[in-house]
Amino acid sequence: MDIKEIQNLIRFVSKSEVAEVSLKLEEFEIKIKNIGGQTITYAQPQMMQQPMMQQAPQAFQPSAPAVGESKAEAAPAEDNSKYITVKSPMIGTFYRSSGPGKDAFVSVGDSVSPGSVLCIVEAMKLFNEIESEVSGKIVKILADDATPIEYDQPLFLIDPS
Repeated sequence: MDIKEIQNLIRFVSKSEVAEVSLKLEEFEIKIKNIGGQTITYAQPQMMQQPMMQQAPQAFQPSAPAVGESKAEAAPAEDNSKYITVKSPMIGTFYRSSGPGKDAFVSVGDSVSPGSVLCIVEAMKLFNEIESEVSGKIVKILADDATPIEYDQPLFLIDPS
């Protein structure tokens, strides 16, 4: 399926009375929701693509700490070992809410359960909901709203206890 076919599908859903369309292909899964005249599109790559995406970004990660980093800055990472880190499944733009001026999906101190929407990552004009896979409490939000993020970048710390 190419971009033109996806755009035509989005236009069709936005003009029709259909509330939601889900399409699952070998390469990806796409969901299009028509909510009050506003069409929201979510896409997620299938598991087969993830190993290929893991290799490229790792090549750019430095193995040694940068000049100017101190051991004091590395110490908080050790304290976070009891927390579960939610990482980005793709490259894109991180959004804490579904739109400008709307409430954030989660804030520090909120309790989440599996399936709770934590944020949205926009990739190639598709909005992908990132859901929690664990129950717990949001301890820290590691990405700023409306900023670019990388694949496997830590986004949230969740305390599972």
